[in-house]
Amino acid sequence: MAKPLTSHRPLLAVALKTSAVFLFTVMAAIVKAQSNHFPPGEMVFFRSLFAIPVIVIWLMARGELAQGFKVRKPSGHFWRGVLGTTAMGLTFTGLGLIPLPEATAIGYATPIFTLILAAVMLGERIRKIRIAAVSIGLLGVLIMIWPRLGGNNMEAAATFGALCILGATVARAFVQIHIRQLVQVDHPAAIVFYFSMTATILSGLTIFWGWVMPTWEQAGFLILAGLIGGVAQILVTSSYRFGQASMLAPYDYTSMLFAIVIGYVWFSELPTLVMLAGAALVIVGNVVVIWREHQLGLERGKARAVTDPKA
Repeated sequence: MAKPLTSHRPLLAVALKTSAVFLFTVMAAIVKAQSNHFPPGEMVFFRSLFAIPVIVIWLMARGELAQGFKVRKPSGHFWRGVLGTTAMGLTFTGLGLIPLPEATAIGYATPIFTLILAAVMLGERIRKIRIAAVSIGLLGVLIMIWPRLGGNNMEAAATFGALCILGATVARAFVQIHIRQLVQVDHPAAIVFYFSMTATILSGLTIFWGWVMPTWEQAGFLILAGLIGGVAQILVTSSYRFGQASMLAPYDYTSMLFAIVIGYVWFSELPTLVMLAGAALVIVGNVVVIWREHQLGLERGKARAVTDPKA
């Protein structure tokens, strides 16, 4: 869905990216608020289904609807859908079990795992600087999840929730690697459209494991989550038309500020010092990776533009 950089308008790019991050955080909060009432598969279904009309309307407005329907590698889209749906399901499960800021912080590990997988699966060389960045990031992840693993006063549900979010970050790293290959053969519009379609179908199959009939109010929130997710995807994709990926990547971390505020106001949650310390290390590791990739001239914008941060 992302076109090559059309003009360098950094303020507009930052505004679009930050707005997208805010909307994704709001979407996550809505999912968290509904998690006590609905199974994750049902929420993934609503999130995916009601993002489709938003994406289709936008593709029509940009004259890219035809590209959105054309695929050269159907199996690639299927596996992108499986990986993305798995990541979304794990994220939605974890959101119902741990505080929003903690889930957000653990999610920052995705670029670290992506770098590791790129070395293993794509043969990309990792030199000393990026090895150091990965080490710092993994240390931060360990610090964040350690209290969930070793504390006697920690509930098993919260431990499971943290592990679900961690599993989602690994799944999203696989998505990043997969999309790097998929964008070589298919238009980004097709990748976004068919992911939403595949996720809707796959999550719809979970109806056999028991769905809950929502009230009108609850259905409104579930539909709103899907619409917000679709709009956020459009905004983040549009941001890469006006700014380079390396410039925009650090703005992903504004989600922590949004998560802290929304978590406190909506759920009366406050981040712990241990969680903040771990998140800070993960962010430092990610920033080093971003800086190094910029130095090496590696353009990840196209892949980032079609990767939903919550999918």
